[in-house]
Amino acid sequence: MDIGTVRGDFPTIRKGKGIYLDSACQSLRPDQVIQAVVEYYEEYPACGGRSVHSMADRVSDGMDRTREALASFFGTDDPDCFVFNKNCTEGLNTAARGLPLKRGDVVVTTDTEHNSNHVPWLVAERERGIKRRMCRSKKDGTFDLESFKSCIGRDVKVVSVQHTNNVTGCTVPVKEVVEIAHDAGAIVVVDGAQAAPHIPVNLKDLDVDVYCFSGHKMLGPTGTGVMYGKKEVLESMSPLMVGGGTVGLVSADSYNNAPVPDRFEAGLHNYAGVLGLRAALEYLGRIGMDEVRRWDSLLMERMFKGLEDLGNVHVVGPSDPKEHSGVLSFNIDGLSSHDIGMMLDSMAGIMIRSGMHCSHPFYVSRGIDGSARASTYLYNSVDEIDVFCDTVVRISETFGD
Repeated sequence: MDIGTVRGDFPTIRKGKGIYLDSACQSLRPDQVIQAVVEYYEEYPACGGRSVHSMADRVSDGMDRTREALASFFGTDDPDCFVFNKNCTEGLNTAARGLPLKRGDVVVTTDTEHNSNHVPWLVAERERGIKRRMCRSKKDGTFDLESFKSCIGRDVKVVSVQHTNNVTGCTVPVKEVVEIAHDAGAIVVVDGAQAAPHIPVNLKDLDVDVYCFSGHKMLGPTGTGVMYGKKEVLESMSPLMVGGGTVGLVSADSYNNAPVPDRFEAGLHNYAGVLGLRAALEYLGRIGMDEVRRWDSLLMERMFKGLEDLGNVHVVGPSDPKEHSGVLSFNIDGLSSHDIGMMLDSMAGIMIRSGMHCSHPFYVSRGIDGSARASTYLYNSVDEIDVFCDTVVRISETFGD
C-alpha cells in the first residue's frame, strides 16, 4: 500500500484538518465515495424499485450492484441476503426483536459487548421474557472460550457476540463460537462493526447466521448499515418496521410480507449512501483487507513502543499490540479521559474519543470510569503516530500523577 497515495485521496487530510485517530467512531471518506454521493444527487436523484423511468432504473441498478459488491467482499453467494439499514445498531435491533424467540429461551452474550448488542437483549428480556446468560471475559478483556462453553446448553436459542471489541480491539474466535453454538442448536448473531473495516471477513467460512456492520466505519457515508443473514434465518424473522416496500399485497384488513430483503427495508432508502457504500467497498477491495490489517498492526506496534516507558499511562486490554485491531484505549493517572482528549486536540490537533465508548458493561464490570481511545485506519501515517506518542508523553509528564 502506498500510504502517500492513499492519504492524497482524503480531503480532510489534504486540507490539513488535523490528525484523525477516531476511526472506531467513524472513518474519514475518500474522494471516490464523496463523488459517488454527489453524482447521485446531481445526475439521478430518484427512487429505486418504484418508478420505471430512466433515473429510477439507474438507482435500482446501483442498489443491486451494491448488494453484489457486498456478497463479493464478504465471500457469500446470494446478494439478496444483505439488508440495507442505517447502521449496525439497527441491524442488531432487528435481529433481537425479529428472531422467533419465546418466553424462557436463553440468549448468550458477553460482558464486553457494545450497548447496541447489549441493550436490545435487555429489552427482549423485559418485554418478551427471554433469559440472558453472560459469558465472562478474561481480566485483560480477551474472550474466554471456556467461560463461553460453560454458558452453552440445549436451552440456548441465540448467541450474540461482537467480532472485534471497540475498546480493546480484541477479536473473538467467531468460527469456534459458531461451531459450538450450532452444535447446541443455537443461532449466532455477530456485531461486526469494528471487525468489518479492519480484517478480512468471509461470512461463508465463518458460517454466522446474522452479521451486522456499519458503512460509516469503513469509508462509507453516514446512515449506511448492513444486516447479512442466511436466507432461512431472514425468512424466519419479523421486520423491525413495516410499510412501503416491505409488503406484497395489502387489503383493508390483511397484508403479506415482501420477499427478503425487501421486507426489512421500509420506506425510501438512503440511496446516495448505499451508492457511496459500493464505492467504499471498491476502494477497500483495491487496497486489500489483508493490507489494511497489516497497516493497522504496524501502527499499533509503533503506538505501544512510543508509550511503553510511561509508568503513569495504562493500556486498557492486553499488553500485546497484536491483540489490538486498530484500537488503543488508555488512561493517565490523575487525568480523566476527557482531559486527555481535549489536551491532545488543543496541543497537537489530534482527534481521539474519550469516555465509555458505548461499552458500559465492560467498564462497569472492571470499575473503570472510561478511557481515552486512539483508533487507526489505512490513511494514518507513521509520522502521525509519532506525534501522538510525543504528545501523550508531554501530557503524562506535565499533567499526570
